[in-house]
Order: sequence, then C-alpha cells, then structure tokens
Amino acid sequence: MTMSMPRRDPNAPVGAIARTSSEVSSRSGSDDVSVSFEFFPPKTGAAEDRLWSAIEKLEPFAPDFVSVTYGAGGSTRERTHRTVERMARETSFTPAAHLTCVDAPRAEIDAIAQDYWDAGIRHIVALRGDPTEGIGERYQPHPDGYDYASELVAGLKNIADFEVSVSAYPELHPESSDWRAEIDNLKRKIDAGATRAITQFFFSPDIFWRFQDRVLDAGLDIPIVPGLMLQPNVKGLQRMSSLCGVAVPDWYIELFEGLDGDPLTRDMLTASLMSELTAELYDRGVRQYHLYTLNRAEIAGAVARVLGMHRRTQLVR
Repeated sequence: MTMSMPRRDPNAPVGAIARTSSEVSSRSGSDDVSVSFEFFPPKTGAAEDRLWSAIEKLEPFAPDFVSVTYGAGGSTRERTHRTVERMARETSFTPAAHLTCVDAPRAEIDAIAQDYWDAGIRHIVALRGDPTEGIGERYQPHPDGYDYASELVAGLKNIADFEVSVSAYPELHPESSDWRAEIDNLKRKIDAGATRAITQFFFSPDIFWRFQDRVLDAGLDIPIVPGLMLQPNVKGLQRMSSLCGVAVPDWYIELFEGLDGDPLTRDMLTASLMSELTAELYDRGVRQYHLYTLNRAEIAGAVARVLGMHRRTQLVR
C-alpha cells in the first residue's frame, strides 16, 4: 500500500489532546489502515519460543509486512536470516529482512541479498547500521563494503527488484549535523530506489508533523511511516532513547513512577499511550503504522485492535 503524505494544517494547535482510541477504531478498517510489525531474532531457545508465540498471536491481524532486525554491528545476521526464511515458509506473513552495511564486504552482502531473493523474500529494510562497538561509537565503513544506506539501496536494486524500506529520524540522527544534512541523506536513499521510510520512534505527534513538513518542503514524495515503540520498561526506554537522540517527555516518565513491580499496569499504560498517539496521527491523515513489538504480542495486539485491524482479520477469515 502506498499513499501520499498528508500535510499538517499549520493552524492546528501544537500539543493538542489526542482523539480517543474509540474514535480511531470506529473509523478505521481493512482498506483504510495498514500495520507492520517488527521483531528481533531470538538468542536462546526460550526466547525463540516467546517469539513464535508472539507471531502466532499477531498473525491473525494480517499485517502489511513484518520485519526482522539485526543486532548491533550485524551481530545476529544468521539468526535474522533463519527467522525470516522460517516466517516465509510457515506463516502467512510477508517478511522483510533488515540488512546493514556494517562489518561486511559488498560481495558478502550481495550474496545474502541474492539468497533472500532466491528464498522468495522480496522486501529488505536497508540500513547503514550501528557501529560494531555500539551506538555512540564512531562508525567506520568496511573498506570493501557499502559505506552508507543509500549505496546499499542502490546495490540491492542492482541485484533484483526488491521493495526497499529505509529509516528516517524525526528528531535528527545522532550523527547528523543539521536538518539540511538529514533531509539530503533521506533524499539520497529515495533517489537510490527506496520505496518507503520508517521513522525512529517518538512520543509527540508534533515531532512527526514537523518532520513530515520538512520532507514535503524538500519535494520528497515517499510514504513516511511512523514507528511506535511498545516498550513498557521505562528505564530501558530511557536508555534506548538517550542513545538514539529521542526525547521522552517528563510526563511520560512520571506516569510509570512506582510501577517497577507492576508489569501488568505498565503494559496497560503503554498500550493506552501508544493508542492515543495513533489516534492523533490517524486524525490528521496517517494510515500506515510500524510497531516495534519487542516480540511482545499483547501490547502490539491491543494497538492493532485500536486501529481496527481485528475487523481486517474477520474479513480475511
């Protein structure tokens, strides 16, 4: 599904209270909204069981696609490959594999991409990737590799007619010097053949609107899909956000105070807050959403239901 991006009404109030979840659910439906889920490959047998349990619970929502991540520095490349291929064989999902430039020569990356194509995988999420030493360290391109995501996108399109998603950063990539550099980098990825951009997570809809306006003002016409982080562990969320340059509002953090020993309430809060965020985005025209599930089905399923995906399930079945 592709669609042009709606421009934010410049007279709309900043920080307006979100529409209720029921308003979104009452208006959305199978032909209106698309959702994609992101998973990470398991490291242990127990984690693999949890992943496939989550997949079983989320499969009936019939997402547009599901993506499977790499670890830092491409550390989970083989597990990603196995997970994606199993999804393609054993589920109704349309899987998309993450592929990065990190710590690999072009020939190796090209071979992985060709293997995906031969296995029937037609969608790649093409990323530069985090430095091998971790986020915050200096990125060093492999001497024989693709330097940046735009080069990787072009390389993938030379191998086969992949659908290619790329990343976008509504609050600037931590290594971007300014907004001109940020938008220029996104343009290079689009010019190389990217078909959609999925954003880093954020917590204020106005951050998304302002970024979307910058993209439109630059003349870039590509779907910008908001990425929503379903992390109920606020301490983990703060650590992740500090590394990624994402601002977590004080009011958001305060809502989770005193809940360290109450995982159920944390889950309920996260589902409610992300549902409110989707409500505000929906109200101003957004129809595509990417959910960072953390391999947890309950929160992702709740947000998907708010978006009306349960009606899509009933129609499919």
